[in-house]
Amino acid sequence: MRHLFSPDGLAALDAVISRAPLVGFDFDGTLAPIVPRPETARVPLPLRHRLERLSALLPVAVVSGRSLPDLSDRLGFEPRYTVGNHGAERQGGTSAAGHELDGLRDWLRRYAAGLHAAGVVVEDKGLSLALHYRTASRPDHALATIRELLRPFGAALHTFPGKMVENVTAPGSPDKAVAVHDLVRESGAPCAVFFGDDVNDEPVFASAPADWLTVRVGFDDRETQAAFFIHHTQEMVPVIDRMLARLVADA
Repeated sequence: MRHLFSPDGLAALDAVISRAPLVGFDFDGTLAPIVPRPETARVPLPLRHRLERLSALLPVAVVSGRSLPDLSDRLGFEPRYTVGNHGAERQGGTSAAGHELDGLRDWLRRYAAGLHAAGVVVEDKGLSLALHYRTASRPDHALATIRELLRPFGAALHTFPGKMVENVTAPGSPDKAVAVHDLVRESGAPCAVFFGDDVNDEPVFASAPADWLTVRVGFDDRETQAAFFIHHTQEMVPVIDRMLARLVADA
């Protein structure tokens, strides 16, 4: 995987921006740094100003695992599209029913004391549940506790890991790939650029046609289908600056 600021990466970025793509971003770990307390996450001010400018020139989407009400107060700018709950929640309606997770909700309430003792925090986002263990004193034990509680549900639920979190959605819920492909069609854009940092972004990377540009934020040992990478969220500022410069040059 090559860095986006390599010669090949910059050439690919310039070429795709010249086609006026949809530009999609994950939120946590992409636009906002990962923080110990998720409720404090915000888009940094320098990046926010650049995203405001970009949103006036291209269709911009934020596609997050957060719920839309949670996400909306953290951006500081108005993208054309926002998608929550890993792809299942859209502005003006939802694509899945939260009641499919009611059995799990009851099960987790039954074992609330054990989860609390393990340092697990349950976040109910309506169309998905997140079991966080970032602040657990023994993260391996917390993760084992979560997986043991989820094990009886088997294929009745869709579970996938994240950064110090296990996520749960109903089987068949739209994922981020479905959402981004839908937004490309809806916007009329010829292609897309997508930036993400976690497991739930991989379906977008894996499903991207050859003329899309996909970028992983963060470089580690995990396999990824993204074409390029940047090291961390701070590099989003020069990335957006490059996009804006290309758009000005093409105007």
